[in-house]
Amino acid sequence: MTDSTAGAAAEAMAADTVVPDQDTAPADARRLGRLIYRQRLATRITHWVWVVALFFMVLSGLQIFMARPNLYIGQQSGFSFDNAILTIGAVRDGGSLAGRTTLFGQTFDTTGWLGAVSQDGSLQSKTFPGWLTIPGYRDLATGRVVHFFFAWILAGTLLVWLVASLVNRHARELVPTGRDLKNLPRDVADHARLRFHHDGRYNVLQKLSYAGVLFVALPVMIATGLTMSPGVVSFAPWLLDVFGGRQTARTIHFLVMLALILFFVVHILMVVLAGPLNELRSIVTGWYRTDPEAE
Repeated sequence: MTDSTAGAAAEAMAADTVVPDQDTAPADARRLGRLIYRQRLATRITHWVWVVALFFMVLSGLQIFMARPNLYIGQQSGFSFDNAILTIGAVRDGGSLAGRTTLFGQTFDTTGWLGAVSQDGSLQSKTFPGWLTIPGYRDLATGRVVHFFFAWILAGTLLVWLVASLVNRHARELVPTGRDLKNLPRDVADHARLRFHHDGRYNVLQKLSYAGVLFVALPVMIATGLTMSPGVVSFAPWLLDVFGGRQTARTIHFLVMLALILFFVVHILMVVLAGPLNELRSIVTGWYRTDPEAE
């Protein structure tokens, strides 16, 4: 290639290359939004401790539930009482094992899922499959040890979070105001249309859900768990009156567990839809990127 040819090629490449203007570069950067410090250290630590604690509590709790796979309303239970609202078991149907789940008097075939599950290549009479319990085999004693260990961790972490959030005023951010409640229909409509606003503040649906979990669900879970303990109710018998009996407390305990699982599923879905990298960065590092119009 001659010098004249090389020079012509260089000029052509320079003509095709767009050099960004000095004034447009900052505008491009601004379109990304700015980073704000959204999640405090105490919030981030307690969040991940709860994730671990609730995981082990749910699976070990199902192990405990298998010892008596029934839910009742009232103080007592047994063959002479007709107060069961849920029963999970197995029956022989034409020589084969079948799972049967009765809910409010309606019986459903749950073979393979509940009551009669596959284990070692055949159906076994077992309330839940092994992957849904800790440990995966029947072991009530180990299930109770794991459950109570993480129950104390959950309760202690909740207390730490509450004190820290009162000091740094994070708890106030989770309490819906009158203005928040007025904006509830619009917020619901925005979520239905998958329109998410990244302004660094909690919207009303987030406030209602987070406050419901932290100020209602977890305290009720702890209180109903204590109500099922004979040692606790021996010096606090009023707990039985508050929850309508030990069996009712057990049923409430189970229903709150289901509500927390539902919250977890919706929470993960919202994180994915709202931008998982931004949301994860916020709960890991504390820094959150807002929308440009939020600045």
